[in-house]
Amino acid sequence: MKSYKLKIVTPEKTFFDGEAEQITIRTTEGDIGILANHIRYVCNIVAGPLRVKDASGEREAALSEGILKVSDKGVTVLVSTAEWADEIDLERAERAKQKAEDILSNKSRADEFERAEIKLKRALARISISEKYRL
Repeated sequence: MKSYKLKIVTPEKTFFDGEAEQITIRTTEGDIGILANHIRYVCNIVAGPLRVKDASGEREAALSEGILKVSDKGVTVLVSTAEWADEIDLERAERAKQKAEDILSNKSRADEFERAEIKLKRALARISISEKYRL
């Protein structure tokens, strides 16, 4: 299968910079797959799984919200956070989930509510990916 340049960047680091044959990522419209020679494309992504297939196999990561851009030069993913499945601290993710759910149930201010929703989605994605990887 033909590969392309994939770069995944967070504010803290370059999470991935290499060749990929295919990725599957969650957008606001649902999951999409990107293969080599994909048309130019830009979209918002939501917290959820990312599957990266390359010559060595397939890996899965948990991503937060961000942006995906496909160009002639490759694919760039800009996200707030990214973690490979085997790097996720499940206990920490469970605590973050509980804290976000507590804020949401307390009818917090609108800005707190929105942040809690984002944190809950991120925690749920991390938990889902982590549990799937550990099976």
